[in-house]
Amino acid sequence: YACSLLRQGMRQIIVTLDSPEIVALEKATPAPDKAAIAQASKRSVVEQLEEGTAQVSKFTSDAFALIIDGKSLVYALEPDVEKLFLALAVGCASVICCRSSPKQKALVTRLVKSGTKKTTLAIGDGANDVGMLQEADIGVGISGVEGMQAVMSSDVAIAQFRFLERLLLVHGHWCYRRISSMICYFFYKNLAFGFTIFFYEAYTTFSGQPAYNDWFMSLYNVFFTSLPVIALGVFDQDVSSKYCLKFPMLYQEGVQNRLFSWRRILGWMFNGVATATIIFFFTVKAMSPQGYDRDGKPADYPIIGATMYTAVVWVVNLQMALAITYFTLIQHVFIWGSIAIWYLFLLAYGALPPSISTTAYDVFVETLAPTPAYYAVTGFVVVSALVPYFAYSSVQTRFFPMYHTVIQWMRHQGKADDPEYCEAVRQSSIGHTTVGLTARSLARSNSL
Repeated sequence: YACSLLRQGMRQIIVTLDSPEIVALEKATPAPDKAAIAQASKRSVVEQLEEGTAQVSKFTSDAFALIIDGKSLVYALEPDVEKLFLALAVGCASVICCRSSPKQKALVTRLVKSGTKKTTLAIGDGANDVGMLQEADIGVGISGVEGMQAVMSSDVAIAQFRFLERLLLVHGHWCYRRISSMICYFFYKNLAFGFTIFFYEAYTTFSGQPAYNDWFMSLYNVFFTSLPVIALGVFDQDVSSKYCLKFPMLYQEGVQNRLFSWRRILGWMFNGVATATIIFFFTVKAMSPQGYDRDGKPADYPIIGATMYTAVVWVVNLQMALAITYFTLIQHVFIWGSIAIWYLFLLAYGALPPSISTTAYDVFVETLAPTPAYYAVTGFVVVSALVPYFAYSSVQTRFFPMYHTVIQWMRHQGKADDPEYCEAVRQSSIGHTTVGLTARSLARSNSL
């Protein structure tokens, strides 16, 4: 009860081999029949598992706890019984395997991982937990009096069990958000860049005329857009550690995969295509066939390409500024520095001989910089390309807020420390489930 694996009001299903029939067989004289004992034990375990499954199906609104000892677990993990055992286990709020061997711990972990197709986490502090830690997707080792074997075999090491709370609720939430946002943004920025090239090729009837200079395309993911992504994946925090611990519901965003669902990934991909569409067509229509400079000369392909590339660099970096919620000096340096690097590169590369700089030779100093139309077109295209995301983000925040958005609003309004309001938010985030505090019902419905 101290760790809430068992709670008041829980129905307990106890699987054991202390039945009178098995006890009598074990005490038979002159010598116990081992084959008969094994057969009776297996039959008893199967009957108890079937009875437990019937109880779970009958009392769907109650939380159950399954308690099974090591001797019974031997038969529950046999190939023809393990599916029955797993079906019962995923329908319970807690499963306690007591007096189990190291091999049994590993086998139970493997069974859950392969049977539910869910990410598994194991935590242990001794050498008898090594197999379990290695079998789980994520192994958390506790360094302590039992040695360092568990730590050496784990993916993450903590000093005390109580640190698991911060590991999951704070660093788990931050890591999930950072990685999911970083991957989605990678899709976005490369689609936004790539589709401008595709549209240009279609616009020129696939003549082979390149949209951008070769070095422009080569350095896009190296200097002009890479640093903000690194900052996003390392430093971004939607909610501080204080509120991550205060509102554990934030952790559910990862469990429910809200930030890395196919819907969200496709949404970012669509945003990238929409950005490329706006940048290309607005730039081309604004710069051709009208006169571009004060002499009335029309813009040629290198000028259109350089202007369009400038808009892409501005948009994808400003998109990053809109997407992140935690600004540090490093974020500012990386975002604005990436834009500045583009202009510095355009100056330095354009100053090289034409044999090296090719279409970029003095394109900025002699053509782009002195022309007001370059700045007007760039500003208009950048703002137009960011409007769809800004509108979508505003509607989602106002009408369909996620957990972290609600906490951000509470912090901004000064309600994050209001006990009554915080309790109301917590209660509103609790969903109905028949298995207490776990998500095993999802595994049962999806895989069994």
